[in-house]
Amino acid sequence: IEKNKAGVRLGNLVFTSGLTGVERGDASSFGGSVGQQTRAILQKHKDNLEAVGSSLDNVLKVTVFMSDIKVEKPAMNKAYAEFFTGHKPSRSAIGVEFPDSRTKVEIEMIAWIP
Repeated sequence: IEKNKAGVRLGNLVFTSGLTGVERGDASSFGGSVGQQTRAILQKHKDNLEAVGSSLDNVLKVTVFMSDIKVEKPAMNKAYAEFFTGHKPSRSAIGVEFPDSRTKVEIEMIAWIP
């Protein structure tokens, strides 16, 4: 088991940490629409996966946690589709309560490294 920028690697699998639109130690980075947060999170995941030799094309499973899934899922889906244009990994979306009111979405992934 190896800890790296993307998360934890076991063999050729990477289990990412859940990411939000929050930068550690920077409370001003909170906020934005669910679409903006989804784009920022997926860009971070993309960068992290590429840093370990993988990509969004190699994502097997995505778990999305949302603060208001009944209302904001369509906006999240629209932003999500911008990053997964061909390959569509297995995905679950779950409604949760975050400890702050500005976090709208958190996303974690499982990907393979070819």
